[in-house]
Amino acid sequence: MKQPELGRKISELRKAKGLTQEELVEKCNISVRTIQRIETGEVIPRVYTVKTILAALDYDLSKISDNKNNIFDSLIKWLKNLMLIDIDINKPSKYLIKQLNIAWIFGVFYFILGFLEGTAEYFRFEENRMIFDNSIYIIMKIFVLITFIFFQRGFIMIGGLFKNYLLKIVSVILIGLTIIITGYDIASIFYDSLEREFVLGGVALSFGGIGIIYGVSLNRLQNSIGKISKFAGVFEIIAGCFFLTIILSFIGFIVLIPAELFEIIIIYKAIEIIKSKQKEINLT
Repeated sequence: MKQPELGRKISELRKAKGLTQEELVEKCNISVRTIQRIETGEVIPRVYTVKTILAALDYDLSKISDNKNNIFDSLIKWLKNLMLIDIDINKPSKYLIKQLNIAWIFGVFYFILGFLEGTAEYFRFEENRMIFDNSIYIIMKIFVLITFIFFQRGFIMIGGLFKNYLLKIVSVILIGLTIIITGYDIASIFYDSLEREFVLGGVALSFGGIGIIYGVSLNRLQNSIGKISKFAGVFEIIAGCFFLTIILSFIGFIVLIPAELFEIIIIYKAIEIIKSKQKEINLT
């Protein structure tokens, strides 16, 4: 909230509490002159000062924030909740297991759809022809994107549960990159993309670099999940290296096949760990 609205609001709150300016000063240790200048809108107070005054008036600062900021903050909070970025590890085990079940199920669908998408992309860019109608191609790309997001959502959650913050960050980046590339693939249907080769090269380099870091983050799960995490990490790193060559990117896609299978197993093993911990709690 900006001046003079902020000053008027503080004045209203003070009067509603039945306080004089002098009495408010005693509660928050701010000079009378400062209170007067704030209430009349003469100065723009620091956030700390506003917090101190509102605390003395038993009022929450967020209630007088700008509406735009409230909407933006609410959107960010909704996205974080949707993507399980700020997952509470103390939530009931049923909730945690449910979210991970969703992740591995979507992972299976993503794995299967990957073969369909790979075939379509091969014919589109290698033989310059579409094997699907444009509308079917778009629907397929959207479904692949959705399944990938919910699949990676599981790893964001696993990163939070096992304090593997690198995994959380890389998973979010992978989702963001995939959204951008999917949007480009769909948009490029409707116009001749002369720069397609440059874009594909950039995509290969991006996913190569991120893929290697993703593999490293999966390796870090060994102590929590087991050797399956090492296998998944190694395959991701190898795939990333092939992507970085650009020319051998097709081999990278092949190497990702076992990597994705191992990743589905990782999520399933995380579920088993949560279940076993819950049993231990019940026994005690």
